[in-house]
Amino acid sequence: MSRRRVVITGLGLVSPLGLGVESNWRALLEGRSGIGLISRFDTTHFKTKIAGEIKNFDVQQFIDRKEARKMDLFIQYAIAAAELAVQDSGIDRELLRGERAGVYVGSGIGGIGTIEETHRVLLEKGPERVSPFFIIQTIINEAPGHISIRYGSSGPNMSNATACSTAAHAIGEAFRMIQLGIVDRMIAGGAEAPITPLSVAGFSTMKALSERNDEPEKASRPFDAQRDGFVMSEGAGILLLEELGCALKRGARIYAEIAGYGLNGDAYHVTAPAPDGDGAARVMKMALDDAGISPEDVQYINAHGTSTLYNDRIETLAIKKVFGDHARKLGVSSTKSMTGHLLGAAGGVETAITALAVFHQVMPPTINYEFPDPECDLDYVPNRARPAEIVYAISNSFGFGGTNACLLLKKFE
Repeated sequence: MSRRRVVITGLGLVSPLGLGVESNWRALLEGRSGIGLISRFDTTHFKTKIAGEIKNFDVQQFIDRKEARKMDLFIQYAIAAAELAVQDSGIDRELLRGERAGVYVGSGIGGIGTIEETHRVLLEKGPERVSPFFIIQTIINEAPGHISIRYGSSGPNMSNATACSTAAHAIGEAFRMIQLGIVDRMIAGGAEAPITPLSVAGFSTMKALSERNDEPEKASRPFDAQRDGFVMSEGAGILLLEELGCALKRGARIYAEIAGYGLNGDAYHVTAPAPDGDGAARVMKMALDDAGISPEDVQYINAHGTSTLYNDRIETLAIKKVFGDHARKLGVSSTKSMTGHLLGAAGGVETAITALAVFHQVMPPTINYEFPDPECDLDYVPNRARPAEIVYAISNSFGFGGTNACLLLKKFE
């Protein structure tokens, strides 16, 4: 059976760099960081005091205030990003109604902020004061649930939680559903709102977070020799995917085609990547094989690039395993240097950025790259965006538990 072609026609971005395509892309081209001191709670006793918070988010632009109170922040971000993607696509909303359209949106942590606050209420005021909306505020599948209701999309309604690979897996599985003819259109990606005391404390005590509190904008520095951990961020990245014929019929602008998808597991450790880069290498090879292309056909990689000691070194090793001599001809940038790490939403934001790179033929930079690491010796597009011919581009996402995803995008012609 021939596989149907799938294209990206709408991008919804809610990130520390701004809301929507224009503000995010401008910040990326300027090499501007979205990282700052945490304002959400008192960090006096925390070793890490920095994060990528969403600025100037007015939920009433997207959701009635009364309804928003029944949702954790991650659900609000998901709805906002979905709406931005739909608006960006220019689609007639009637085309999203019915069983030929679906939603696949995940989250790594879900409603942790609401869980923390509700637990406080339980302890201080008793069980009768727990909100009747508590469950539906916090469970991950309420994000795609709300989105499907909003647009009347009665096809697949799915969520997943695969750590930092969540959004990439959601997009990849939505891609497969369209390929196989199950649906014609999917709203897909991830959302996360993890900047809470418990979440920051948990990642901090496991030594995962940067403690460069005096220079927040320089804290996320993937592949740099002085990197000291990732910077936690919040937001959502959601895409509208369409079968090619459906997109062409309505005269849609096409950012890029999804040409390949890979997913696998390291089967090694609950947090650390396999030291030989095996899982990361295999998942990139899977995406290349799925697309039927060779490593030499790829020009750009949007790396997982978390700014942790092990991830950046091992991802570099994996790229060299897959691409051989061609690895040194690739542009490999980590846009987490600007956005920070959005955990379960990262793959959605970064797939959208990769689509923009392909569409505009520009590689966004890795900022804060100042001190080369001998073990990270590729071209990381340091500090400045670079015009380049990009036919094929990869977006990598790797998560705790050894779960990996790779999406391969192609310039649409």
